[in-house]
Amino acid sequence: MFDAVDAVLAAYATNNRINEYMIRNLPADDWRMKPSGGKGRDVASIVAHMHNVRLMWLKAATRGTALPPKLEGNDFSTDEAIDALTASHQAIHELLASSLKSDGRIKGFKPDAASFLGYLIAHDAHHRGQVSMLARQLGHPLPQSVMYGMWEWGTR
Repeated sequence: MFDAVDAVLAAYATNNRINEYMIRNLPADDWRMKPSGGKGRDVASIVAHMHNVRLMWLKAATRGTALPPKLEGNDFSTDEAIDALTASHQAIHELLASSLKSDGRIKGFKPDAASFLGYLIAHDAHHRGQVSMLARQLGHPLPQSVMYGMWEWGTR
Protein backbone atom coordinates (compact mmCIF):
# COMPACT_ATOMS: atom_id res chain seq x y z
CA MET A 1 0.00 0.00 0.00
CA PHE A 2 1.26 3.47 -0.90
CA ASP A 3 2.12 5.58 2.16
CA ALA A 4 1.82 9.27 1.19
CA VAL A 5 3.63 10.50 4.32
CA ASP A 6 6.63 8.25 3.66
CA ALA A 7 6.63 9.29 -0.02
CA VAL A 8 6.61 13.01 0.85
CA LEU A 9 9.42 12.58 3.36
CA ALA A 10 11.40 10.53 0.83
CA ALA A 11 10.98 13.33 -1.75
CA TYR A 12 12.35 15.85 0.72
CA ALA A 13 15.30 13.55 1.49
CA THR A 14 16.04 13.26 -2.24
CA ASN A 15 15.96 17.05 -2.54
CA ASN A 16 18.61 17.26 0.15
CA ARG A 17 20.78 14.61 -1.52
CA ILE A 18 20.57 16.60 -4.76
CA ASN A 19 21.87 19.66 -2.88
CA GLU A 20 24.77 17.59 -1.54
CA TYR A 21 25.46 16.12 -4.98
CA MET A 22 25.66 19.60 -6.50
CA ILE A 23 27.99 20.90 -3.77
CA ARG A 24 30.28 17.86 -3.94
CA ASN A 25 30.57 18.26 -7.72
CA LEU A 26 31.09 22.02 -7.74
CA PRO A 27 34.52 23.09 -8.95
CA ALA A 28 36.46 23.98 -5.78
CA ASP A 29 37.49 27.37 -7.17
CA ASP A 30 33.83 28.43 -7.30
CA TRP A 31 33.07 28.01 -3.58
CA ARG A 32 34.17 31.50 -2.51
CA MET A 33 34.73 33.23 -5.87
CA LYS A 34 32.85 36.51 -6.03
CA PRO A 35 30.42 37.13 -8.89
CA SER A 36 31.70 39.41 -11.63
CA GLY A 37 31.08 43.01 -10.75
CA GLY A 38 31.34 42.14 -7.06
CA LYS A 39 27.56 42.15 -6.54
CA GLY A 40 25.62 39.21 -5.21
CA ARG A 41 26.40 36.17 -3.11
CA ASP A 42 29.17 33.69 -3.69
CA VAL A 43 28.24 30.00 -3.79
CA ALA A 44 29.10 29.42 -0.13
CA SER A 45 26.81 32.28 0.89
CA ILE A 46 23.97 30.89 -1.23
CA VAL A 47 24.33 27.50 0.44
CA ALA A 48 24.46 29.14 3.87
CA HIS A 49 21.27 31.01 3.01
CA MET A 50 19.54 27.74 2.07
CA HIS A 51 20.42 26.26 5.47
CA ASN A 52 19.67 29.43 7.43
CA VAL A 53 16.20 29.82 5.87
CA ARG A 54 15.40 26.31 7.06
CA LEU A 55 16.49 27.39 10.53
CA MET A 56 14.27 30.48 10.34
CA TRP A 57 11.23 28.28 9.66
CA LEU A 58 12.24 25.80 12.34
CA LYS A 59 12.59 28.57 14.88
CA ALA A 60 9.08 29.82 14.10
CA ALA A 61 7.51 26.37 14.03
CA THR A 62 9.31 24.68 16.94
CA ARG A 63 9.79 27.42 19.50
CA GLY A 64 12.11 26.39 22.28
CA THR A 65 13.54 23.38 20.45
CA ALA A 66 17.32 23.26 20.02
CA LEU A 67 18.31 24.02 16.44
CA PRO A 68 21.43 23.28 14.43
CA PRO A 69 23.85 26.21 14.33
CA LYS A 70 23.64 28.79 11.56
CA LEU A 71 26.25 28.94 8.83
CA GLU A 72 27.89 32.33 9.13
CA GLY A 73 31.09 34.02 8.12
CA ASN A 74 33.55 33.11 5.44
CA ASP A 75 35.44 30.18 6.88
CA PHE A 76 33.19 27.13 6.51
CA SER A 77 34.08 24.40 4.06
CA THR A 78 31.91 22.49 1.62
CA ASP A 79 31.92 19.54 4.05
CA GLU A 80 30.76 21.79 6.89
CA ALA A 81 28.03 23.22 4.67
CA ILE A 82 26.87 19.72 3.73
CA ASP A 83 26.85 18.74 7.42
CA ALA A 84 24.76 21.83 8.20
CA LEU A 85 22.29 21.09 5.39
CA THR A 86 22.04 17.52 6.63
CA ALA A 87 21.27 18.72 10.16
CA SER A 88 18.65 21.24 9.04
CA HIS A 89 17.16 18.65 6.69
CA GLN A 90 16.82 16.19 9.57
CA ALA A 91 15.13 18.79 11.78
CA ILE A 92 12.71 19.74 8.97
CA HIS A 93 12.09 16.03 8.31
CA GLU A 94 11.06 15.55 11.93
CA LEU A 95 8.80 18.61 11.80
CA LEU A 96 7.15 17.42 8.58
CA ALA A 97 6.74 13.86 9.85
CA SER A 98 5.08 15.07 13.04
CA SER A 99 2.79 17.45 11.19
CA LEU A 100 1.84 15.05 8.40
CA LYS A 101 0.97 12.36 10.94
CA SER A 102 -1.22 14.72 12.95
CA ASP A 103 -3.17 17.80 11.85
CA GLY A 104 -1.09 18.73 8.78
CA ARG A 105 -0.24 22.19 10.07
CA ILE A 106 3.08 23.95 10.41
CA LYS A 107 3.10 26.74 12.97
CA GLY A 108 3.72 30.04 11.20
CA PHE A 109 3.15 28.67 7.69
CA LYS A 110 -0.12 28.63 5.78
CA PRO A 111 -1.88 26.64 4.51
CA ASP A 112 -0.42 23.24 5.45
CA ALA A 113 2.56 20.88 5.66
CA ALA A 114 2.29 19.79 2.02
CA SER A 115 2.54 23.41 0.90
CA PHE A 116 5.46 23.91 3.30
CA LEU A 117 7.26 21.01 1.65
CA GLY A 118 6.57 22.52 -1.78
CA TYR A 119 7.97 25.85 -0.60
CA LEU A 120 11.13 24.22 0.78
CA ILE A 121 11.84 22.24 -2.38
CA ALA A 122 11.13 25.26 -4.60
CA HIS A 123 13.46 27.39 -2.46
CA ASP A 124 16.30 24.88 -2.70
CA ALA A 125 15.74 24.38 -6.45
CA HIS A 126 15.83 28.14 -7.05
CA HIS A 127 19.18 28.38 -5.32
CA ARG A 128 20.56 25.29 -7.09
CA GLY A 129 19.79 27.16 -10.30
CA GLN A 130 21.61 30.22 -8.99
CA VAL A 131 24.65 28.13 -8.07
CA SER A 132 24.67 26.45 -11.48
CA MET A 133 24.45 29.78 -13.29
CA LEU A 134 27.06 31.41 -11.07
CA ALA A 135 29.50 28.54 -11.67
CA ARG A 136 29.05 29.03 -15.41
CA GLN A 137 29.54 32.81 -15.12
CA LEU A 138 32.71 32.26 -13.08
CA GLY A 139 34.14 30.18 -15.92
CA HIS A 140 33.96 26.87 -14.04
CA PRO A 141 30.58 25.39 -14.96
CA LEU A 142 29.27 22.25 -13.37
CA PRO A 143 30.02 19.30 -15.64
CA GLN A 144 27.17 18.38 -17.98
CA SER A 145 26.88 14.99 -16.27
CA VAL A 146 26.27 16.77 -12.95
CA MET A 147 23.70 19.10 -14.49
CA TYR A 148 21.79 16.06 -15.76
CA GLY A 149 22.52 14.18 -12.54
CA MET A 150 20.64 16.74 -10.48
CA TRP A 151 17.48 15.57 -12.27
CA GLU A 152 18.02 11.88 -11.50
CA TRP A 153 15.66 11.76 -8.51
CA GLY A 154 14.99 8.07 -9.05
CA THR A 155 18.64 7.17 -8.42
CA ARG A 156 19.73 9.83 -5.93
